[in-house]
Amino acid sequence: MTSSGTNPEGPSASAAWEVLLPAAAAPPRTRGRALQAALRDAVRSGRLAQGARLPSSRDLAADLGVSRGLVTEAYEQLTAEGYLRSGRGAGTWVGGAARAPRPRARDLAPRPPGARADFVPGTPDLSLFPRAAWAAAQRGVLAELPHHELGYPDPRGLPRLRTALAELLARRRGVVADPERLVIVSGVAQATALLGRALHARGTEAVGVEDPGSPQHGALYAAAGVTAVPLPLDDEGTDLTALRSSGVRAVTTTPAHQFPTGIAYSARRRAELLDWARSVDGFVIEDDYDGDFRYDRAPVGALQGLDPERVAYTGSVSKSLAPGLRLGWLLVPAALAEEVVEGKRTTDLGHPALDQALFARFVERGDYDRQLRRGQRAYRERRDALVAALREHFPGARVSGIAAGLHVIAELPLRYGPQRRFLQRMAAAGVEVRALADYTHARAGREEGEAGTRLVLGYAHLPPARVRDGVRLMREAAGE
Repeated sequence: MTSSGTNPEGPSASAAWEVLLPAAAAPPRTRGRALQAALRDAVRSGRLAQGARLPSSRDLAADLGVSRGLVTEAYEQLTAEGYLRSGRGAGTWVGGAARAPRPRARDLAPRPPGARADFVPGTPDLSLFPRAAWAAAQRGVLAELPHHELGYPDPRGLPRLRTALAELLARRRGVVADPERLVIVSGVAQATALLGRALHARGTEAVGVEDPGSPQHGALYAAAGVTAVPLPLDDEGTDLTALRSSGVRAVTTTPAHQFPTGIAYSARRRAELLDWARSVDGFVIEDDYDGDFRYDRAPVGALQGLDPERVAYTGSVSKSLAPGLRLGWLLVPAALAEEVVEGKRTTDLGHPALDQALFARFVERGDYDRQLRRGQRAYRERRDALVAALREHFPGARVSGIAAGLHVIAELPLRYGPQRRFLQRMAAAGVEVRALADYTHARAGREEGEAGTRLVLGYAHLPPARVRDGVRLMREAAGE
C-alpha cells in the first residue's frame, strides 16, 4: 500500500484497500463494476463501518494500482445510491442508509435460565473469589517476571509453579509430589484427556469409571479413543468383583469423596484397588476434585501417596477458586510421563505463563491456603443450613455424603414420590435439582432410581438464606 506510511485516514484507508484489492485484479472491462460491488458489499456487511472516512480517490487509486477515474466513478455511484456521503472539500464517508446487522456472540455457558432455586451441584460460590489478593499477585508478577518467561514454557509448566504445587500437595493431600512429574493442565478435563491418549497409545482400549459418577469421563475418554466401562459401587468404593471381571487395566476414581454418592473409600478398598492395579500392570486415575473440603475431621489423604507409580493424581482450582480459571495439575506415574508430556506439548504448547506465575505467587505467599480456609468455613455453614432445612421441611428424609465436599445426597420419604412426578413438580416451580439417577451410566440404574426420590443437592454457591428459601420452595412444590 503506497500511502500506508502517511495516510491520515488510518484504519479506514487500510480497510478500503483490503476489501477492494481483489476487485482491482478483475479484467479491465469489468473492473469498475467489480470495484463498486466490492465497496457496496463492504458497507452492507459492516467491514466499512458507518461514519468511517474513506481515503481520497487519488490515494486509493494509487494503492490499488488502478486509474483515479475508476475510483471516482465508484464513489459517485455509491454516493448516489446512499451507501456513501461526501461534501465539497470534506472527503468521502460511509453513509447511514445501509444498516449492517450487528454480529452477536451466543453464550453457551451451562447456566440454568431463570431458576427460583438452583441446587445443581458442581459450582462453588464465585463471589468468594479473592479479587484483591489475586490482583495484588498479578501486579507483583507483572513487575518481577523475567522477559524470557514470556516465551514458550516447558510443556509441564513453569518450574516455579511445579515446585510450589508439589510442596502444597504433599502438605495438604499427602501425595508423593515430584515436581519433575507434575504437569500443569487446563483443569481435570484436560488431565483426563491426556491420560486417555497416553493409555490409548499403550494399547489400552477401555477404562473403568465409577457408576454413578461424573458424566464427563465417558465423553473425555471417547474423544481419546478409549471406551468408558461403568463399574458399580458398594459402601466402600468401586466394586472389586466387577472391576476384576471387566478386563480393564485402568480405572478412574474419586476416593476422597466419591462423586456423587459422597462416600470416602475405605482403607481396605484403597489397598485392594492398588493390589488390583499391580496385579494387572495397570493404573488408577485419582480425581481429587474437592478433597480439601472436609468438615468433621481432617481430610482423607490422597490415594496416590500409597503408590505413586500406579496412581495418576489430578486436581484443579475449579472448586477452590473458580472453574473459569481453567487451571489444574496432574501427577503422572513414570511409565506414562513421556506420553503425557508430549501430548501436552502437541495440544497447546503449554499452559499460559502469566497465569502460572500468578498462581505460583498466590501459593507461595499463603493466599491459596487462606482461600481454602475461607471456603471451608463458608461451605460448612451452608451444608449445616441445608441439612437443617431438609429436616424441617422434609421430615424423615435421609441425608448422606455430608462429611465433605460441596453437595449432599437426600433420599426423600416415599410419600413424595414417584421420582418422575417429583422432578416434574420441581421443574414447574422453577426449582433446579438433579436426581442421583442422572449420574448413573448403566440403564438399569436409571430405572431403579424411579422407585424412590434420591437427589444430589449442591449448596456451595448458595448463601445460607437462599439455601433455606430454596428448600422451602421445594417443599411447597412437592405437596404431599
